[in-house]
Amino acid sequence: MQLEQKSFNVLSEKLSNWQGRKEWFFNREHTDTYEQWYEGRYKRAEVWQKKVMAELVGKDKNISELLEFGCGTTRFTRWWKEIGIEATGGDLSPFMLGQAVHLFDGDLVNADSHFMPFKNNSFDAVAFITTFEYYRDPVQVIREAARVGKKGIVFGMMNRNSPKVLRRRVQEIFGQNPFYLTATFYTPKLLSQKIHEALKGREYTIEWTCTGLPKWFPMQQWSLPIGDFFGLYVRFND
Repeated sequence: MQLEQKSFNVLSEKLSNWQGRKEWFFNREHTDTYEQWYEGRYKRAEVWQKKVMAELVGKDKNISELLEFGCGTTRFTRWWKEIGIEATGGDLSPFMLGQAVHLFDGDLVNADSHFMPFKNNSFDAVAFITTFEYYRDPVQVIREAARVGKKGIVFGMMNRNSPKVLRRRVQEIFGQNPFYLTATFYTPKLLSQKIHEALKGREYTIEWTCTGLPKWFPMQQWSLPIGDFFGLYVRFND
């Protein structure tokens, strides 16, 4: 029996419409330059984002093994290992993972966050860094993360309470910024509402902090829900 040969073009065309939407992370034009973005204009923002995430997660000494879903090229996955947390990366985009395998010395999985291919309590925590904004069913993803991560869930999010959100939407109108067309921006309050819906019946605490303030601002991290980025940590008590 002769097996049908599936072309990569057909596969990638199907993936580009994941969740019924065209997504930038299935476009080689964008994924091939992803690392360059962090090394350029986004470098300062990345430094403060990592400070925020290290502060939130570092307080919990029970977190020694973590799964990061939506890991992309493993920019943060590599960093988790640098601060002493054993990390595994997961992503739906084969284009992102195609770069990740050359940059990350660890385990990677090509999978959908809505249906994580792991047993219950496989990791101490599950992390989402600037990827949760793209999920069609965020409640389902949170429930999957709570199933797989036994100690907590880590979120690093683009904040809805940021002047840059308006700028991004204006850019989209003129076809200049395709990266956030399908993104849903959250505030700490809005994300907490999704968490409460998903984790009804469980005992947990939530802690968050914001950064991504203008360079001239006297503070770069604070407890007000304003800024380009916020980190939020759900710690399970049960």
